Amino acid sequence: MADLIINGGTPLEGSIRPSGNKNAVLPIVCASLLTNHPVRLSNVPSITDVEKLVAFFEAQGSRIHWDKAAQILELDHSNFAGAQTADLPAGMRSSVLLFAPLLHRWGALKVLTNVKGCALGVRELDPHLEILSHFGVQAGRGNPLRLEINGTFKPCRHWSDYMSVTATETFLMAAVMAQGESVLINAASEPHVQDLCLFLKAMGAHIEGIGTSMIQVQGGLELGAADTQIASDYHEIATFLALGAITGGEVQVEQAVPHHFDLISRSFEKLGVIVEEQNDPAGPIAIVRPNQALNVQDPFTTNLLAKIEAAPWPYFPVDLLPIMVALSVRAQGSMMFWNKVYEGGFSWLPELTKFGAHLVVCDPHRIIVFGNRPLRPSTVESPYIIRASIALFMVAASIPGNSRVKNADPIRRAHPHFVENLQRLGADVEWK
Repeated sequence: MADLIINGGTPLEGSIRPSGNKNAVLPIVCASLLTNHPVRLSNVPSITDVEKLVAFFEAQGSRIHWDKAAQILELDHSNFAGAQTADLPAGMRSSVLLFAPLLHRWGALKVLTNVKGCALGVRELDPHLEILSHFGVQAGRGNPLRLEINGTFKPCRHWSDYMSVTATETFLMAAVMAQGESVLINAASEPHVQDLCLFLKAMGAHIEGIGTSMIQVQGGLELGAADTQIASDYHEIATFLALGAITGGEVQVEQAVPHHFDLISRSFEKLGVIVEEQNDPAGPIAIVRPNQALNVQDPFTTNLLAKIEAAPWPYFPVDLLPIMVALSVRAQGSMMFWNKVYEGGFSWLPELTKFGAHLVVCDPHRIIVFGNRPLRPSTVESPYIIRASIALFMVAASIPGNSRVKNADPIRRAHPHFVENLQRLGADVEWK
């Protein structure tokens, strides 16, 4: 595990281009197994989870060409064979996205039940297994868990308990293989779910309700070749804007996705940060100007605290909550944060207090941050949560002096060139 060494207090300035969306590329790469025709993906981030999937595919006979410099990944699964006992990629939650494609190819699958990706809390297999059971998959209890289907997927109608991104993606990949119409109610609608839908449509699938809570799929159509560009990662766009704001610098992010930023930009405003949008022939640009006064906006209902609530899209994205917590540490005023999804979403806050941050944990889902208190450089331990690691880095970058974020490797799961990009913006930071 590597540490981030930061000499903070320098305003970050410059222009940056974000990576492709990690949460879009992983299900899309998994869904490429649904066809034997060539698939070409561009703007593919060079992250460890993609490397694990590529290694798994190659071990089963797929032909893969990945030009990391050009960010182009070409996949040809026409020789994919493999065995039902093959180990799925370890240490990544997105392994569950292989269930439907592998059942389509093999008819049966053995799965270790400790598939996980980070320390946010319990990550259930049950929603995936429940959805697959409606498509005709039988699950035998035990570890490894055995999944089996007799013949092909059957069309179904399913109403989910809650809006799960990966369960919705599992539904989509099974539904396009089923003979007939399948309907999912209470579907997740995050941008990366929409991106998977658009990729499946590019291969020839018929999907309605993209971006809504009800998805209808007319399955059984043969899926063909596809050439798709992975969309910019809105998490990374927001992260670099926040880094500019917390250090008092001016950061411009190219290839922005303003149609996904209405609520994100309003949440920045609650902390005194204005995000500007600029049109450019090469694509939209998002900008934070220098020396913005970080002040919590008081609500008109004066007996209530200002707050940011995070929940499944179209709420404020829960994965971005840590960077807003980091900004609030520097802002004048008090802010409540409400994580409505993960019971472990605030487990990393004791590390934040080592910098001198003042906060109170109300319960596993809500905290109050009292901002603009004296801060000091520190050595902190990164949790296995991508954006929490970045939040710790953000606070360190805003404090003059030397800090260390230990075991910060989770950042590499989503940001392949994080340190290099920061150095281009003027940050004094390195891996060690």
